[in-house]
Amino acid sequence: MTIKIVTDSTITVDPELIEKYNITIVPLAILIDGVLYQDTDLSAETFMAKMKASKHLPKTSQPPVGVFTEVYDRLSEDGSQIISIHLTKALSGTVEAARQGAMLSNADVTVIDSDFIDQGLRFQVVEAAKLAAQGASKEDIIAATIETKNNTELYIGIANLDNLVKGGRVNRVTGVLSGLLNIKIVMEFVDNNLQPMLKGRGNKTFQKWLDDFMTKISGRKVKHIGISHAENLTFAQHMRDQLQPFVTEKISVLDTNSTVATHTGPGAWALLIEFEANS
Repeated sequence: MTIKIVTDSTITVDPELIEKYNITIVPLAILIDGVLYQDTDLSAETFMAKMKASKHLPKTSQPPVGVFTEVYDRLSEDGSQIISIHLTKALSGTVEAARQGAMLSNADVTVIDSDFIDQGLRFQVVEAAKLAAQGASKEDIIAATIETKNNTELYIGIANLDNLVKGGRVNRVTGVLSGLLNIKIVMEFVDNNLQPMLKGRGNKTFQKWLDDFMTKISGRKVKHIGISHAENLTFAQHMRDQLQPFVTEKISVLDTNSTVATHTGPGAWALLIEFEANS
């Protein structure tokens, strides 16, 4: 029986992979100064420009339950089963909307919370899609997705705390100080929470973290690395060049999606790494 893979637009992924594996993406909506957009309709450059010009921090909203139901019903018309993998519930109610949509659908749908976003979501979705293309069973695909999740780590560098302050994720005093002192912060996404790892002045903070990180992973077997950024291509490419020897496949450097950029603000980067099991 054919298995089809569904995800949402908070995935950051090379477009050719979406086409190659016939992955269905359900878009989130984003509200910018009273105007509602599908975030798939906004390029990274356009979104960043609109965000900088907006009076208020953009707000993202999950797809309606009915949209998921319609997608599942359409994809299952040929008898296919569906595995639907979505961004962490810590950032959005999308995965719960997907579960409700699955309950209302006539399709055989399994909904998975990836516990990640961006290219961390990509690792799971693409692995599932590859296995589906190879004819793997639903149980095997789900097991592989969970294994991928368990072996993935996410690190985020924040160059400006303004958006985190506006979004209520750090207090305003900290945000003001960061602007005055040019403080940069590196955080790890652990158990659905951002945990600060390192802070300091200037971009040397990011380089120090990268040096320590490369020492930390030395000797471990790395399966995938993905790098995303919000208007910080220079450091993203630098990370790629430094980390490329750890993996055989080419590291993707991509513009992050609007949901991540809304929380992190410009100048941010994300490093996603998946280790081989038991490495």
